[in-house]
Amino acid sequence: MSGSPRDPFQEGPARSAGPGENGADAGLRRCDRPGCSAEGLHRAPRSRDMLTSYYWFCLEHVREYNLAWDYFKDLDEDAIEQIRRGDATWQRPTWPLSGKLGQRGEGRTTGPHGRPFRDGFGFFTQESADQAQQKGRFPPGSRQAKALRTLELAPNATLAEVKARYKSLVKELHPDITGGDGRGEERLKIINLAYSDLKAAFD
Repeated sequence: MSGSPRDPFQEGPARSAGPGENGADAGLRRCDRPGCSAEGLHRAPRSRDMLTSYYWFCLEHVREYNLAWDYFKDLDEDAIEQIRRGDATWQRPTWPLSGKLGQRGEGRTTGPHGRPFRDGFGFFTQESADQAQQKGRFPPGSRQAKALRTLELAPNATLAEVKARYKSLVKELHPDITGGDGRGEERLKIINLAYSDLKAAFD
């Protein structure tokens, strides 16, 4: 089950009311953990995709469930980053603020409803330029984008910057400098592969 540590029902079928569970006890919600007869007072989401659908546990088993809960289970790094970015705006839609410069250097930007407004100080024009710089030249999940991260370069780094960074790292990780440290040699192999990917992409 995505986003949840385990299915509480995997150990057996849902419990049914036992003998004598009538009268006042008949209206109680029992813990959803199989084999537990305690009252289920504490709720927990069934999965990452069902956050408003709940299991009900006693205190002991809701603690057990929460300790094992991993919201990001089975997600890759790019998917996790997308969720984090969405959380920054409470998962609400956003629109880019972009536009052209006016005749007097005034930035003209457009809101989500297409209504223009003047940006006399150029705040949003600069923001648009920064966003373009951060976007990068390669798709976020591509080998080349990962190679840029390996070389600790910006997403829109140029070939000249790639070559300069590669030369610097090769000197830094040279066996004569690292004293033959195995970790340095492994790191150098990764750097070489990243550089090869980028060089082929730029050629």
